[in-house]
Amino acid sequence: MFYHLEGTVAELSADSLVLDCSGIGFEITITPNTASALKIGEKAKVYITESIGENNFDLFGFLTGREKQFFKMLTSVSGIGPKAAMSILSFNTPDALIMAIVNGKEAALTACPGIGKKTAQRVILELKDKISKTVSVSEKAVTGMGAPALPINGGTAYDDALTALSVLGYSTAEVVPVLRQINTEGMTSEEIIKAVLKFMI
Repeated sequence: MFYHLEGTVAELSADSLVLDCSGIGFEITITPNTASALKIGEKAKVYITESIGENNFDLFGFLTGREKQFFKMLTSVSGIGPKAAMSILSFNTPDALIMAIVNGKEAALTACPGIGKKTAQRVILELKDKISKTVSVSEKAVTGMGAPALPINGGTAYDDALTALSVLGYSTAEVVPVLRQINTEGMTSEEIIKAVLKFMI
């Protein structure tokens, strides 16, 4: 079982990665959030989860162990397979997903391709208590009362900005496409938020 792989990014797209590890190329399915932090030719460390079946051996990769943790939590929900879990994580950072589940916001989940209302309800029902017990998140982020101080939860500037924008009332479905148009490398959370708001206003 793989825990993580470390190597050079040989190929990269919005949803897949080929990581060259000492001459062996591993094809890995990733989220746009992970893809945005990688560059071809640069070294990368990716946390790995496998999906092994009779006719498949698929690798799913995440930039942080936290995102990997949420993938595992999502796939523990009845009816949620790896593809559905990746769809949800492609439109929600862990912090945004916490808020959506704890606050029962089905729209944050149904905005993801392949996720219907019943599936969203099942995710919220099965994970709400589990998240409350296992995940640490600021009270403001959970209740949505006011913007949280940045950075929060020790996340990346990208994740922190997306969380704050969610608290300000912008859905991840609105924000993620805008973020993909912005080169966020080296930017602070506040700078990313200001750049996004210029597109929104």
